[in-house]
Amino acid sequence: MSDPYETTEQHLERLLRCALNSFDLSDTTVDRLGTALAHSSALHSSHHSSVLHRETYRHTYLLSDGTTLSLWELVHGGGRDVPAPPRHELYDDEGDAQIAAARLAGGFWDTPALGDESLREDMEALALLMSVPPAPLPRMYAQDNSADHARRVLRRAENGDRPGAGTAGLLRAAFAHHITQVFGRQCRVDGRDAGFTLYEHAFLLLDGSETSLWEVEHTATPDGRHMCEVYDDEQTARLAMESRTRIC
Repeated sequence: MSDPYETTEQHLERLLRCALNSFDLSDTTVDRLGTALAHSSALHSSHHSSVLHRETYRHTYLLSDGTTLSLWELVHGGGRDVPAPPRHELYDDEGDAQIAAARLAGGFWDTPALGDESLREDMEALALLMSVPPAPLPRMYAQDNSADHARRVLRRAENGDRPGAGTAGLLRAAFAHHITQVFGRQCRVDGRDAGFTLYEHAFLLLDGSETSLWEVEHTATPDGRHMCEVYDDEQTARLAMESRTRIC
């Protein structure tokens, strides 16, 4: 049943406005949601600890054509020992929401913040950002509208030196992709906590070749806002993270 105090249109507008990654939803999903007549929301799962509070909600919509569509909302913030304002993420696939929830549990939210009482600790944080990751597991490519996925990754990049038209044109031939979290860490930047996560988006092209986009997600912004940067290679992405720990 829809919330009697909030219309379905108002509910959707609020969700899309609050979500950090609403631009990740496909145009098809957004268009279908525009025909929603009613909605129902329920808590799907939750996790609470001293460093992380996380809830996953399922929002189900009745569409004008008689079908239903679900959005999975991930709400997370710091726990008792690591206070932080809640952040919202939206997914149209339960599996993607589960991966995002696992990322929080195993990434920088579960890592104690690095203090700023000595230069040694600052250097340790930089060393972690630049460290070489362990050998990756074999890629399991998924054929899931990969060219559109590449387009959305490039569209959300805010860095001026993001991959250009040549890379975008190359990725129009992508027919499968694989996403790997390569790095995740929380550290002190300019006297406050900032989170860094590095993802490799690997693409399989029609000619059998492979190419990757390297996405840095971080909150090392003046107002703590979530920001995405995308690069052509891993080394440049790691240098960008290092730069963000020094200039903020």
